[in-house]
Amino acid sequence: MRRASLLLLAPAMLGAQAPAAPRAPASFVIEETTIADVHAAMRAGTLTCRDLVSRYLRRIDAFDKNGPGVNAIVVVAPDALTVADSLDARMRAGGPVGPLHCVPVIVKDNFETKGLATTAGSLSMAAFVPDRDAFQVRRVRAAGAIVLAKSNMAEFAFTPFETVSSILPGYTRNPYALDRVTAGSSGGTAAAVAANFGEVGLGTDTGNSIRGPSSHQALVGIRSTMGLTSRAGVVPLNFAADVAGPMARTVADAVAVFQAIAGHDPDDPATEAARGRAIPSYAASLVADGLRGARIAVLRPAYERPSADDEVLAVFGRAVADLRRAGATVLDSLPMPAVDSLLRVSTGECNRFRYDLETYLAGTSGRAPVKTLDEIVRSRRFHPTIQTRLEYAQRATVPPDSQPGCQAGERRRAALRVALQRAMDAARIDAFVYPTWSNPPRLIGDLNTPAGDNSQVFSPLTGWPAVQVPMGWTRGTLPAGMTFFGRAWSEPTLFKLAYAYEQATRHRRPPSSTPPLR
Repeated sequence: MRRASLLLLAPAMLGAQAPAAPRAPASFVIEETTIADVHAAMRAGTLTCRDLVSRYLRRIDAFDKNGPGVNAIVVVAPDALTVADSLDARMRAGGPVGPLHCVPVIVKDNFETKGLATTAGSLSMAAFVPDRDAFQVRRVRAAGAIVLAKSNMAEFAFTPFETVSSILPGYTRNPYALDRVTAGSSGGTAAAVAANFGEVGLGTDTGNSIRGPSSHQALVGIRSTMGLTSRAGVVPLNFAADVAGPMARTVADAVAVFQAIAGHDPDDPATEAARGRAIPSYAASLVADGLRGARIAVLRPAYERPSADDEVLAVFGRAVADLRRAGATVLDSLPMPAVDSLLRVSTGECNRFRYDLETYLAGTSGRAPVKTLDEIVRSRRFHPTIQTRLEYAQRATVPPDSQPGCQAGERRRAALRVALQRAMDAARIDAFVYPTWSNPPRLIGDLNTPAGDNSQVFSPLTGWPAVQVPMGWTRGTLPAGMTFFGRAWSEPTLFKLAYAYEQATRHRRPPSSTPPLR
């Protein structure tokens, strides 16, 4: 993999060159493979972990900075093949390490990864090499996964629309249409997993940053109930809304990762609410007829607006028809006057990035190269497009608990949860559905066409879970996605519905820009 010159600024990125690797046996098809496929081949003796990792490294080398130039990867883990060899030895000695044995993971660059730079997409953080893993990274490694690479992200996760940072030159490109955006801020993870650079990925979602890029790249993305998954070791954007979680090509693979990362973490106080909530087998929810008897409502306030794209709406209409054919009762709308009223309330300004970031930096034991937002601004080591956002954040002089806008926002969140719960209970609704984006991926650099980012309201404001799943295509080759949104702790229900829809429709297909290698 050819390194961008900017990577030389970060000492820990000197291993970004993909290790030389022998070619794996051609009989195993790596493109679009699943965790189950990989494990079946390993049990049959037709695939080793080294073979698998080598094949992914070849694809990164061929397509990320070369060929179509997807530009999703910041750094490849230099020990990936060594770890693969260790896992092969353990497999021969006693079987798989865990349920994610030798699953190559693409990790968004705001997750701490021991020995690899964690930059949050910013040159101001390029020298930060953690001595620990983020909770979720630690969990997937313990389950047998391999951290294969770190992925590009919108700098400090500021934008849901595109993925551009000061760490890599240029944009991360949508592999389905190289002149289109990936969405943000987890666009690097989404592009890499969609292009078959790794098996699964980890992303973060404050407004729409797991689900949005997943929709634009025909992936499954899970935003959990707030507190069911830990954010410890993740560079924050907004602790009141940040959630971290999986991105994958199938519901089953996303759920397998979710199983590994869900649960209580003493380093994230929000997960106190999750004690006793994580269940032993989320995979038990994955039944092909899971839509039969379900009651679902279309969440029209999430996407109905004059700028919504007609083709996206038509694809969503067909998705609703598919839900009904699979046995679900779907209400075309659910009147919720109390919810509508709350959404019109202005809560005022809540400016918490400075406080959350500096709280995080203080917990890095001095390893981060900066300690304050002011240092970052003075350094000018960031993409110029985020300067206004950083300077706005500097205006915060008191913590969120002392800001009237933040306090009013928390009151509205609580009221919105009550209003939605009452509406769902009254109509006996299992979940809502809506298009994850109301418009197709924009052209790179296009700031005029409506973006269609309509997923920043309900799940982030309530803290309730949402699952994005591919629902079809617009313009022939541009992915579109649908979100299942439900009550707190309803992940098993959402997984069941999303899996049944996926199995009934099979919309996922690989991008033509990153074909199989010979």
